This record gives sequence, C-alpha cells and structure tokens, in this order.
Amino acid sequence: MTAPLFVTRDQTLLDELLRLAAAAGVTPDVARDGAAALRGWAAAPLVLVGADLAGEVSQTVPPRRAGVHVLAWGVVADDLFRTAVALGAESVTELPRSGDWLTERLTDLGDSDRPHGLLVGVVGGSGGAGATTFACALGQLAARSGPTVVVDADPLGPGADRVLGLESLDGVRWDALCQTTGRLSARSLREALPRRERLGVLTWYAGATVGLQAFAVREALSAAQRGHDTVVLDLPRTDDPVVEEMVSRCDRVLVLVVPTVAGVASAGRLCARFADPSRLRLVVRGSGIESEQVARATGVQVAARMADQRGLAEAIDLGLGPVRSRRGPLGRAAADVLLRLTMTRAAA
Repeated sequence: MTAPLFVTRDQTLLDELLRLAAAAGVTPDVARDGAAALRGWAAAPLVLVGADLAGEVSQTVPPRRAGVHVLAWGVVADDLFRTAVALGAESVTELPRSGDWLTERLTDLGDSDRPHGLLVGVVGGSGGAGATTFACALGQLAARSGPTVVVDADPLGPGADRVLGLESLDGVRWDALCQTTGRLSARSLREALPRRERLGVLTWYAGATVGLQAFAVREALSAAQRGHDTVVLDLPRTDDPVVEEMVSRCDRVLVLVVPTVAGVASAGRLCARFADPSRLRLVVRGSGIESEQVARATGVQVAARMADQRGLAEAIDLGLGPVRSRRGPLGRAAADVLLRLTMTRAAA
C-alpha cells in the first residue's frame, strides 16, 4: 500500500498536503475525525496528523507505529509536543516551511511499489565503435517489453535523442536537471523526458556546454531505475569521479569493440581501467579478429558479435532509430544481450 493517510479538518493544511502529494505522484486517503483515522492507521505507510485533530486522535489510543508525524500550519503550540508524544509521533513539523522535506517523504512512497530497473552501461572500446548506436538499439528493444530510458552521459557523442529520432520532442534535458536540487521522483522524471510510447531519453540540448554534476547524476539514475524496467546508460570514454560513480551503479557494462588491431588494443586499455572486470562484457562489431582472440587480448568475455548493419545511417537520418528490424544484425545482437542480462539478473 502506498497511499499515505492525512488526518485533518483544517482546509488550509489539507489543501497544502494535497498539493504536495500531487507533486510527489501519490494519492492519499483523508480522515476527518479520530474514528476514521483509526480505521486506516495501521495499513498506511505514512500518517500525517494535523494539529487540529491530534488531541482527538490521541484519545482513540491508536497502536504505536513508525511513520507518524504531526503537522501544524504556521507556529507550533507548546502543548502540541505533549500530544505528539502521546501519539508516538516521530516529529512535529511546520508547514509550509517543511514542504520540501515532506515532498521527499511522499515521493519515496510513490516510488516504492516497483523494483529497481536493470541498469546497463555501454561504452566504446575505441572512438567510432558505435556505443551510442548500440545503447539506443538496446533501448528500442527493451521498450517493447516495458518502460525504458536511454541516459546519454557522453556530452561529446552524437546525442541519443538524435539517434532515436526524439530530438524534436519537448522535455527535460541534463541542462535543467543540473540546475536543480532535492529529491527527484520517478514519476516526475518519466513524465518530463522526451518520450515516444515506452521509450524516453535523457540528454543535452544541442550546443550545451554544461558538465554533469554528481548530485544530478545520482538523482537522475535513481529516479530512472525506480520508474523504468530498463535503463541504458551511454557512457563517455573519459575517466573521472562522476563516470566512475555511474559505472559502479551499473549491473553490467558493455564495451563495443571494433575487431582490428588498433580497436582491440584500445579496448584492452579501457577494460584495464575497471576495478572489477568481471562486470564487463564485450560486443564485437564487424569482421576481423576472431572473438576468442579479442577475449584473450582484453581479458573480458564476448557477449555478442554482429555484422555491420546495412542502411543504419539512413534509418537514423529518417528518425526511425537504429533498429528497423529485429531480424537485422543490430536487432539480433541487442535482443540477445538483453535476454542474457535478464536471465542473469533473475538468477542472482
């Protein structure tokens, strides 16, 4: 149950609570007397008791439980603290001053009823390996099964929204998220992103110069996982603390490799940067060095190998995204990788 219980007859206080609940994406139950409060007391994940009814509710002697807070509009009277102790409340809180804190609590409720989505990172073993294209292909295939988001963390890449044909859609980009603070709800992020059906994307506006902020990355990835079945993270090849943190959050990191001497050598250097290479898998694109040799040279298993996709540039230019058919090389490789990831996670 995710519906919080609001206990008050104070219309000013109730209006503010309903506004905060709407912002957090939750629908509360409202009790306007002590008897009604007692009926929903035990089941609600969070109980907010208005100062106007705190004394009446305490007289019903409700069972002690966690997650009870007494709220007052404006200044808190001294005797309200004694009433809060009788209720077993965790705090006495003033509104509207504590609105941000309360929104965070309500947001947690709205996001708690679904498991965290799979988070898979994709990075190029060398420049031009096709990491963004493969990340977008994973997003397209995953969106056929459930809500999916491609998170573009590479400011020097082609732009995941352009590869997916979503660049003309309105929605929040990194530029805005890096200017905000506080808790980000899964529902708010999901509804704010540029989206086509079950596939959303988080990226930059064209020409943006803002860099990723650690706090924004944490909130965005957390909200993305709470609100989507699959999160595909297009990683830059740079090595800095923010990128390291993103990598540490991934269930799996896929390294795109071009099977040439230079491509494999570059991929080997990149794989050596990771503290835990067992979390890496290779996706080999194109013809050349055999997969077994690529695995030996890098010390990382090959998860999939695919031929170059005919008509790929045309499909992207037309705004169709990289996967035009699941039977093509790119579609087959992306589907196979997703199946392996899903089975591995289910077995964990």
